[in-house]
Order: sequence, then structure tokens, then C-alpha cells
Amino acid sequence: MAASLTRDPAPGIAWQRAKAPIAYEAAVRRMEERVAAILDGTSGPLLWLVEHPPLITAGTSASYDDLRQPGRFPVHETGRGGRLTYHGPGQRVAYVMLDLRTRGQDLRRYVHDLEEWLIRTVARFGVEGGRRDGRVGIWVETGPGGEAKIAAIGVRVRRWITFHGVALNVNPALDHFEAIVPCGISEHGVTSLAALGVDATMAAVDDALLRTFGEVFGAAPSPEPALDPI
Repeated sequence: MAASLTRDPAPGIAWQRAKAPIAYEAAVRRMEERVAAILDGTSGPLLWLVEHPPLITAGTSASYDDLRQPGRFPVHETGRGGRLTYHGPGQRVAYVMLDLRTRGQDLRRYVHDLEEWLIRTVARFGVEGGRRDGRVGIWVETGPGGEAKIAAIGVRVRRWITFHGVALNVNPALDHFEAIVPCGISEHGVTSLAALGVDATMAAVDDALLRTFGEVFGAAPSPEPALDPI
């Protein structure tokens, strides 16, 4: 049986790292469990670091016209914001379950902080990421006039508890993104730390994510026991 996400409440923010790639439905189920536990006071906030097997998620604004290669990967409809997004090995997905009731109930500020977190994380590897008006996610310049997306953001909030989160491309198979129009944006490509010449391990990326999370959100996460693989 899978380990429960619930635990006795503790101060600050906990973090966990899945031991193996986790099925998307299982990840959503565990997020739902944690959100319920935060709401009933039996658990605290959590930053959960995972990888998924190759799959596509369809957010609340998704159009299946953006599915370029139907049948190549399984598609999972989900309640997060956004359009079609690819997840797979070599991409660090960070699911963030925070209580915005203790953070001013400001969703716009929360999304801004997620962006800042990613910008600071890639900066630790010498990559300059940034925001772009009208385009969700974090973007990098790839040459004269060229830009590509290195990280995606898709969130959901239930009674001011956040879940879902961000996805940072470390060294995924970039051709997998050809199955979709990522986030509905066809005029710009997708990149990764590896494609930009950064030879970073997932462990190094996790370390950067944890350190910059504390800088942005004001609380350094503390480890919880790792989840069992599914």
C-alpha cells in the first residue's frame, strides 16, 4: 500500500522526493490527500519533488487542437490551470501545497513567487530566465530573436490551499514535446538545462530548488521521509 502523505502538523514547510517516477493519477490522489489534511489541520505544507513517465496533462484551458501526435503519449485531464503540458523523465516536477490563508490570500503574488523561484533556480546554473507578458512560464533567449520555454507553471487552489505547481526541464527528451503545442504557444520552442549546455544532475537541481525556495517563500523546507514508489 502507498505511504500516506498525512502526518502530524509541524512548523514550517516539509519537502519530499519520490524515489521513482510516479503515475500521474497517483500523484493527483496524493496531492488531494495532502490538501485535505492541511485543511483539517492534520498536516502541514509540502513541497513534493517528482518525475513522471512520459505523459501529457490537459489543463482547464486545454484545446485538443494542440495535440499534434494523438496516441503517442497518454493524456490526463486535470484541474490545474493552463493548456497541454508534457511531463516525462529528466523533468523535475515540483508540486507545491501551501496554505495561502497564512500568506495573505494573494494568488497573483503566489504565481509571481513561483516564477521568481524558478528564475533564481536556473540562475544558479548560469542561465538567465525571465517572465514574458502574456506567456506563462519561464523563458530564456536562445539566439538573436529566439526564445524558448525552460519551465512551466500550472496551479490549482482549493479553499486557499495550493496544489499542482511547476515543471523544470533538466534533461528530458525534447522531441517528446513535439507531440503537443506546449501551453498553446506555437511560435516559441522548448529547451532544457542540458540543451543550454548545463550538465546538471537532478540532485543538484533539487538542491538549488530547495535553497531558492527558502529565499523566495521565507521558509526553508525540512525533509520528510521519502514516499514509496508506486
